[in-house]
Amino acid sequence: MTSVIPKGLSEQVKALADGEVSSRALVERALDRIAATQGTLNAFRRVRAEAALCEADEADRLLAAGRRLPLLGVPVAVKDDADVAGEPTAFGCCGEFPPKAEDCEAVRRLRAAGAVVVGKTNTPELGQWPFTEGPAFGLTRNPWNPEYTPGGSSGGAAAAVAAGVVPAALGSDGAGSVRIPAAWTHLIGIKPQRGRISTWPEAEAFNGITCHGPLARTVGDAALLLHAASGNCPGDLHQPPPVDVLSAVRRDPGRLRIALSLKPAFTGTPKQLDP
Repeated sequence: MTSVIPKGLSEQVKALADGEVSSRALVERALDRIAATQGTLNAFRRVRAEAALCEADEADRLLAAGRRLPLLGVPVAVKDDADVAGEPTAFGCCGEFPPKAEDCEAVRRLRAAGAVVVGKTNTPELGQWPFTEGPAFGLTRNPWNPEYTPGGSSGGAAAAVAAGVVPAALGSDGAGSVRIPAAWTHLIGIKPQRGRISTWPEAEAFNGITCHGPLARTVGDAALLLHAASGNCPGDLHQPPPVDVLSAVRRDPGRLRIALSLKPAFTGTPKQLDP
């Protein structure tokens, strides 16, 4: 097996399928990176070390038996507003929260695609700010410069991907909560149309404003995570028809137009854009 562990989501999927690396090696590296960066970046609220290693071993057994799934054996992270069975969903808040009995639909689909969820990432209280800090967990820092924020509210997820802890993560976005941290940490972030990724057990989130969305290092990796997480439950209020996002990645987009905004995101306090 290779001693060089690839960083990208698609690269890790291929390396696993080709037998160049094991899921356990990838998950162990992710857990080591969490431990090494938690004191400085503080990206994670919950770490599933023991459970993730068990799931990695099962993924390796499936791979050895010839099983192939879109994300089989790859470590990913999810924002702490998404239910993961056996873990609380604190959504950035202080206090004690009971463990969830079931995965939310988006996490269920990631697991069905073979992904190993190594932990849940920090978000400000109720996802309400474009920075990631709060009394429950402190400050989450930007891997490019720890003096700065990674943005928010999916700042923990963005920091984890930008620091190479995991190749991709699932965030959520109502008014920029994926797109802001993606821009501030040099990642690709997608806010899909509502219903593209189910918000179940909620029929919709925040009156349809908020959607789950991927954070990744490349357009292709973001599309792969979006593809794996997409789909609906019967109770979803919004159920758009399927789209082939993987093929769209390879399609020539044609002439592009670039928009530039000189107005910073709303922060609740006066801010000025640095020249």
